[in-house]
Amino acid sequence: MKKIIFYCSLLAVLLVSCKDDIPSAKLNVWIADTEYHVGDTVTFRFSGNPDNIVFYSGETGHNYELKDRLYADNDLLVDFKSYVSLGVIDQNLQCYVSNDFNGVYDETNVEKATWTDISHLFTFSTGADQVPSGVVNLKSYVSEVDTAQVYFAFRYTDTGQKNRWVIRTINVDKVSPEGVKTTLATMSTMGWKAVDFSTADKWTITSAQLLIQGKEPNNDDWVISKPFRVKTSIADEGVALKNISTKMNEYKYVYQEAGTFKAVFATSSVWYSGSEYSETEVTVNVKP
Repeated sequence: MKKIIFYCSLLAVLLVSCKDDIPSAKLNVWIADTEYHVGDTVTFRFSGNPDNIVFYSGETGHNYELKDRLYADNDLLVDFKSYVSLGVIDQNLQCYVSNDFNGVYDETNVEKATWTDISHLFTFSTGADQVPSGVVNLKSYVSEVDTAQVYFAFRYTDTGQKNRWVIRTINVDKVSPEGVKTTLATMSTMGWKAVDFSTADKWTITSAQLLIQGKEPNNDDWVISKPFRVKTSIADEGVALKNISTKMNEYKYVYQEAGTFKAVFATSSVWYSGSEYSETEVTVNVKP
């Protein structure tokens, strides 16, 4: 019994000792000047030796506060160029968006979905070629659900005029709240699929354009894009500066744009017996 008590006491001492041996994650950071200019080298000096240091400059894409962001209230920008010809020109082409289309590209499921006509937001050709639609922000048509999907469609309907419509180009971009633009699709990557409510005329889909020529009456022909998840976001990233095997006394960085940046050094010491985490913030003023 005495031996058991002795070993238990020894184990408790060892565990306490190991826990006390965990390096502190705290890091003191300072810079020499209160103001810098674009292109200057900013030297961050350190006091402390945590096992790991990750640096977030505070610039777009490297903001510590956004390191865990998966979704954002992004803008959805759409623009295209159109051309209409043949016969008396009529506005028999419309644009639609849907948040609840289930992705089954047939007449039954297109009819089940809720489609919003957004044609009035765009400029269409009235006979000239390569007519720009204007860049339209469709953010207000995106569901508030983070994982919502948006489909974009063109619909040709028979109005008695047998026009020929061509969509020359299209661009779909999302823009983050910080102003970072990401291209979601162009004409060749829109994932277009045709859905024909009548069998007479059909959309011709190529990587360069969309085309339909009305010839028969009672046409109702759709071409629908792939879904776009507008609110998905790429988390901001930091730069790993050191791990347990290295030691750093300073870090040099050059800011390429003016602004006031919140530089953050996220630090940690992670051992089998315990762990510590900390972060140190330094404000850097950068002038043009």
